[in-house]
Amino acid sequence: MSGPRDQNGMIRWLRDLLCGALIGAGAILPGVSGGVLAVVFDIYRPFMEILTHPKKALPKYWKWILPVALGWCAGFMGFAKGIAAAINVSNTVTTWLFIGLIVGTVPSLYREAGKEGRSVWSWVSLLVCAFSVFAGLFYVSRIVCVSVEPNFWWYNFCGVLWGMGIVIPGMTSSSVMMALDLYQPMLEGLANLDLLVLSASLPGMLLTIFLLARLVTWFFRRFYSVAFHGIFGIVLASTLVIIPTAYSGVGEAACSALFCVGGFLLAFFLARLDRRIQGNS
Repeated sequence: MSGPRDQNGMIRWLRDLLCGALIGAGAILPGVSGGVLAVVFDIYRPFMEILTHPKKALPKYWKWILPVALGWCAGFMGFAKGIAAAINVSNTVTTWLFIGLIVGTVPSLYREAGKEGRSVWSWVSLLVCAFSVFAGLFYVSRIVCVSVEPNFWWYNFCGVLWGMGIVIPGMTSSSVMMALDLYQPMLEGLANLDLLVLSASLPGMLLTIFLLARLVTWFFRRFYSVAFHGIFGIVLASTLVIIPTAYSGVGEAACSALFCVGGFLLAFFLARLDRRIQGNS
């Protein structure tokens, strides 16, 4: 008969699997940062520790590496076709689902940002990052109209963008790909396991993650409050800029509201699950 500790371990394993899947899916969904979802699900910091100090971090975090990795692969690769189909049905409703997920984790992210206090520079960082990200994404998604022909090097560039989106929270790589007309062929290539897309994008993504990990980790260690408030500003800005403004009708608007509430409740459930596990551990 399993005890409370075994039950908590199983719950934690399933929770990490789900979070990994959402982070992987968030890396694909336009306007959503996988790094931001990693932060709000409390996976970002352990992940960065493993990349920068594996000998010290692996014994500490080895239990959640497998479920998070499996979930991420399922969300990033396995869900590519599902997300493509959902976006084709209603990009608006799909986007509202992830907006609900992000909004549901904002309170816990705000508490995390203030764990080591809040200075004037913390608030400056929040405002500067929020304004910069909002202006940049608005410019890319609404003003710039650039189109490129997909090839090996452009798919490699997409992998670099995905790597940046994982290591740098708030970097919404899919929005940049959409502005360059690379998003749809990338998504279709992943869904069909196209060898050209996989061989170009995955190495670029992994190399970018390993090259940036130490720099980003150093900055967080030296300027925790400033860095985390900057992330909080990025979360707010990247969420605001992806809010859909056009709807096909009342039905789509109602479904958007329903899926947004569903995403919010899912994030709330995950936060409650974390508190329960921490309280019983």
